[in-house]
Parts: sequence; C-alpha cells; structure tokens
Amino acid sequence: MQPNKFFIKRLFDICVSTIVLLLLSPFVLIVVLTIHLESSGSAFFSQARVGKDGQVFNMWKFRSMYIDAEKHKTKLSNDMAGGILFKMKKDPRITYMGKFIRKASIDEIPQFWNVLKGDMSLVGPRPALPHEVKQYNEYQRQRLDVQPGITCIWQVSGRSELSFQQQVEMDLEYIAKQSFCLDIILLLKTIPAVLTGRGAY
Repeated sequence: MQPNKFFIKRLFDICVSTIVLLLLSPFVLIVVLTIHLESSGSAFFSQARVGKDGQVFNMWKFRSMYIDAEKHKTKLSNDMAGGILFKMKKDPRITYMGKFIRKASIDEIPQFWNVLKGDMSLVGPRPALPHEVKQYNEYQRQRLDVQPGITCIWQVSGRSELSFQQQVEMDLEYIAKQSFCLDIILLLKTIPAVLTGRGAY
C-alpha cells in the first residue's frame, strides 16, 4: 500500500475506533457485568495472535467461554475442514451469555482497542493463532503481508461456513485490491452480516 493510502487508512482506523469505544462504553459495562454474573473470572480474554509480518500481539475479546476452556480443547472434535483452524458448532465450553455475544459479534468489540493501538485495522485478514501460522505454506503466509482486521471479505461472505482455503483466497483478493473505498464497502456489508449472524458460532 502506498504511504499516503496507509496514512488515510490509519487515520480512519483511529477516528472510528475512538468513536466506537466512547459510544459503546456504557454497553461495555453492561456486558462485563452480565459475563461476571454468569461465570467467575475476568470478563475480558486476551490471546496471542499473529499480525503483519509475523509480529505477535495480544488480541482482546469479551470472554465467551468458561475460564478453563483451553484445558478441554484437546478432547473436542473440530468441525472446520482442513485442520488448521478450530471451530465447533456446539462447543460445550461456551457459556450461555457467550453464545449470544458470539452470534451477535459483541465479543469482538474489545478489538477496537487493538485497532486504536495499531495492532489491527478495521478491515484486513483475521489474525491467526501462532500455532496456526506455523502450519501455513508459503502461499498462505501472504495473509501476513498486511495489518489484520476486525472484518474482511470472508467475514461478510459466510464466516465459519467457509473452508480455510476459501478464507485464504478471499484474504489474498482483498490484499490485491485493497483501497479505502473497498474498506468502506466491507464495513457497510459487515452490518447486515452481524445482524443475521450467518456463519457465527
């Protein structure tokens, strides 16, 4: 991306993430209290993710699982084709509140903090886990050429209903065509995708 285009994208990220965090702060407090009422532990969950050029950062989410969820992951079956990503439609580790905030993508709201910090962008390939990136081939590693994002082409085109390879192809399509106008289009498409909850689990 050209320097001036990167500057515009970054400025847009800062402005939007700041406004969203300020406007949603009362709602964030309600979500935090609701999570605490259902299960013990922090309402926030941070996880190491891989960003641009392989840089690792902590990505934030609202906690949607029980506090000891990671310990039980090896006992579960993966519903995601390809083996690199792990997704389970009826994951027993997810709390009742967690099901709701995942379906409505509310669990992603803390990532606007990552956008404000510069770890992520509003639009870009979703950030992968380090152990997933270790399994990437050279072609798939091209996803790391840009800043990861909260939303992307496959987030508005079926999300978890798509195979990992389909997600990669869509991410590389975005990287090849990325522009400010494309980002705006994808952000607008994200609204109905979130409202319908298609492919979210």
